[in-house]
Amino acid sequence: MMVSHFTFKTSTHPSRSDRCKTRPSLGACARRACQGAVCRRSVLKAFGAGRMEEELKCPVCGSLFKEPLLLPCSHNVCLVCARSISVHTPDGEPAGAVQQSRASAASSDYDYLDVDKMSLYSETDSGYGSYTPCQLKSPNGVRVFPAPQHPHHQQRLCSLTCPLCHRSVSLDERGLRGLPRNRLLEAIVARYRQNRAATASAASGAAKCQLCDRNPVDAAVMCEQCDVFYCNACQQRCHPSRGPLAKHRLVPPPQQRPGQAASGAGAGQPPATARKPATCVEHEAENFVMYCCNCRAPVCAKCAEEGRHAKHDVKPIALMWKQHKCQLSQALNGVSDKAKDAKEFLVQLKNMLQQIQENGVEFEACLVAQCDSLIEALTRQKAKLLTKVTKEKEYKLKMARDQITHCTMKLRQTTGMMEYCLEVLKENDPSGFLQISDALIKRVASSQDQWVKGNLEAKVGPDFQLTLNTDALLQSILQLDFCQGKAESGPSVPAAPLLQLEKCCSGNNSATLAWRVAVPQGAPIEGYILELDDGNGGQYREVYVGKETVCTVDGLHFNSSYNTRVKAYNAVGVGPYSKTVVLKTSDVACFAFDPTSAHRDIVLSNENQTVSCNSYDDRVVLGTAAFSKGTHYWEVRIDRYDNHPDPAFGIARINTVKDMMLGKDDKAWAMYVDNNRSWFMHNNSHTNRAEGGITKGATVGILLDLTKRTLTFFINKEQHGPTAFENLDGVFVPAVSLNRNVQVTLVTGLEVPRVLKQ
Repeated sequence: MMVSHFTFKTSTHPSRSDRCKTRPSLGACARRACQGAVCRRSVLKAFGAGRMEEELKCPVCGSLFKEPLLLPCSHNVCLVCARSISVHTPDGEPAGAVQQSRASAASSDYDYLDVDKMSLYSETDSGYGSYTPCQLKSPNGVRVFPAPQHPHHQQRLCSLTCPLCHRSVSLDERGLRGLPRNRLLEAIVARYRQNRAATASAASGAAKCQLCDRNPVDAAVMCEQCDVFYCNACQQRCHPSRGPLAKHRLVPPPQQRPGQAASGAGAGQPPATARKPATCVEHEAENFVMYCCNCRAPVCAKCAEEGRHAKHDVKPIALMWKQHKCQLSQALNGVSDKAKDAKEFLVQLKNMLQQIQENGVEFEACLVAQCDSLIEALTRQKAKLLTKVTKEKEYKLKMARDQITHCTMKLRQTTGMMEYCLEVLKENDPSGFLQISDALIKRVASSQDQWVKGNLEAKVGPDFQLTLNTDALLQSILQLDFCQGKAESGPSVPAAPLLQLEKCCSGNNSATLAWRVAVPQGAPIEGYILELDDGNGGQYREVYVGKETVCTVDGLHFNSSYNTRVKAYNAVGVGPYSKTVVLKTSDVACFAFDPTSAHRDIVLSNENQTVSCNSYDDRVVLGTAAFSKGTHYWEVRIDRYDNHPDPAFGIARINTVKDMMLGKDDKAWAMYVDNNRSWFMHNNSHTNRAEGGITKGATVGILLDLTKRTLTFFINKEQHGPTAFENLDGVFVPAVSLNRNVQVTLVTGLEVPRVLKQ
């Protein structure tokens, strides 16, 4: 519990000479008071004096003070309100008992848990005691206790709690009569009432009801708490004298109050009546002539000579009156300076409103221009993409039309030959038939070879193999936001990284890049974004996002040049790109067999270049390289060949079936060969039987031309059969299928041979 202590220092009477020495210069005080008058008047003129009304209202009832009493804490309450908030304690009962019982009864409504609590009688000399919580509420929101009515007569003590600072004052046997009456405040309230009434009378002659919708009638009453004029009908409807409004004070309008001057030429401010001099509370016949510096209160001559102020430091009241006026004037000068600064600050805020409006319009225009430039760039890029789609569409249409023309011509020739042969079959002359039958049989066989499955497949498909990935761009647009603060102040985005060319290299179909940041600025770097184009000068795409400064990108196209760039980002945003570096991949592919995707019966050796099998059934093994563009050639050398098996060589998708011969599903294109002949096979369809096989030491070459989209096979450096497959499109990997009777070795990095036959 916090306890506030108030101690007053006592001293003996000073001598008259000492009093004269401490007397301030009244002329200097007057001059200082006059110097600040102009400043105070300007401030009051700027902000109006009508706001003083809040200083003249009682904190309990909310009305203008009536017979105000001055509490020791320098706050004021009306006499009637002081009676309503006083607390009576029977003699012999502890002072805290009544307070604790009432506090427990109002525990659910207790609003002052953090107020310092003091014993009621701990500081009786200073007149302060403990705060007592209240159960009722006044119209101004202050909780009060009504004075209890005891049925039996006994000696009672009384305490009063200030409704503003919540400190209690102990009253003696005189009760509220022991508190001084604030006559100065009472006089100011009287003048304020007169000025307000005169202003209202001069403005409208008669106050009108403020709640009537049309044709307001004369007001009958005015609520001092609401400060609103009501006619009788509106008062009954909007301000009934019940519920929370029961304690509001309704008074007649100012111009109708008794004793007020009527309207006319002489209706001005009523003459101020002379106030009766204030008298001592203990000696009612004595006027205040001295001021006690210890108690900080005016006293009469008897109190200063014989009463409890006899040993206190007392001075003439006129001297202290002027001295305190001088101090108040000086304090007002300081407040006036602060008010003047506040007035200038308000002017700055109002000017800022205009600046905010202008800057907002300018910033909106800049934002619109930036967004329009983005839209324009997107429109240009859309036009480029539409051009590519148009070219692809025209290419597909041309290929389809050419194939239709070629197929129609062949079909016409075949139909004519068939009709001729049917006519020949009708002839009954054996010798004549045998003269031309050999030639017709060869023509029919040749015509049959022209209608192989490859010629009956479309060279182009209806689907467009073009993919536009807009996810990253859409994500960037959705993350587009403002950065707080100006660009030139505070943390900034990272600078452009520097690519370390001595560490950047490319090999086979992979590329390694390294970079660094010269001097980190602003917020720390959170990561980097590496971008590559498609190897053909197309759109960039993100291939790495992370904190490392070295990155290797695999799976690139052979014999291609890639443009690479990198940028850094931090909490502020993304920085600019580095300079672009061009990296070229290998012209020819060097690869091996892939142990991770091979069938479990496959056995790899010689650094995964040689493959054999433990099963009598055919098993598939794939290469480590993948091709989607360019021309590529590799060979397979036959190291062991027993019992005339038929291994298969060719290409496949990564997800081809690996427990049967290559080419039996639709994801592989192969040539299977034995010691005498070979066939091409795809999707379990056998075509183009060719004479000639393999033995131990022979080589099988595979030529994949993705520019022409064809696959051709070689045996011992010679082209074997016609072009095996056409219209290949997508990503392919080298593939071999074999059983335990065969062992082969992969040979890569070879020059592309010349195709002899089509």
